[in-house]
Amino acid sequence: MEFTKKKALGQNFLTSDNIPIRIASVCGADENTGVIEIGPGMGILTKQLLNISPKVVAIEIDEELIPHLNSRFEGCDNFKLINQDVIKCDLDDIIETEFGGMECCVCANLPYYITTPIVMKLLEGKYNFKSITVMVQKEVADRLAAKPKEEGYGAITASVNYYAKVVKHFKVGAANFSPKPKVDSAVISIIPYKDKPVKPICEKTFFEVVKGAFATRRKTLVNSLSSVFGNRLSKEALLSIITESHSPTVRGEELNVAELALISDKIQKHIQEE
Repeated sequence: MEFTKKKALGQNFLTSDNIPIRIASVCGADENTGVIEIGPGMGILTKQLLNISPKVVAIEIDEELIPHLNSRFEGCDNFKLINQDVIKCDLDDIIETEFGGMECCVCANLPYYITTPIVMKLLEGKYNFKSITVMVQKEVADRLAAKPKEEGYGAITASVNYYAKVVKHFKVGAANFSPKPKVDSAVISIIPYKDKPVKPICEKTFFEVVKGAFATRRKTLVNSLSSVFGNRLSKEALLSIITESHSPTVRGEELNVAELALISDKIQKHIQEE
């Protein structure tokens, strides 16, 4: 099939048969688990997913790919193709309509430019996915799996780790794609918690703390959070909250999710008492 890869959609298609087999083997799909595949492209990963799952629903934004995918998997009763933008589509409706109570996982080769919005939609929507296995830019994979004080640890790391556990699988070299990207990729699984280990009093305040803590990385946490909560809390009050358990010079990138949540709880209580 002659097909023009669209730079605006970040299209880099896998050319290696081995990589899709490896992705399918770690994505959590089995004879009892359905799959939502985001961005099937030419269907090289779809083929492997159909071999192991009772139902694969592929969501593809590119209208030009629809005839090819429908033709390629015409005889597959466990295949459904939806021509929509995953950011805009109603995933709750798709899950209810297509999977009927079956456990479901997500598998995707995500365009670099839209990785974060898609991952956060999948987590914030509370869809109860068994797992979310994605191939992303290696730098992004490293960032999502980073620990406090490690290079790359930031707001997106803390946000994702609030909802889920991140497992790194393997690197995928740029030579495995067409067109060849300038960077390597990596496959990771994001496994949502059934029962989140960290439960802040107020999620809104928690995410304000996360956003503020990493907005200005060179500043201390006190100064960073002052720019967020300055109209609700004095700097002295923030300093008192933070120094109950940390140095006054501590920075956001030194704290794990539980520590950030504890600070957000103290801030929330202080605001409520004002």
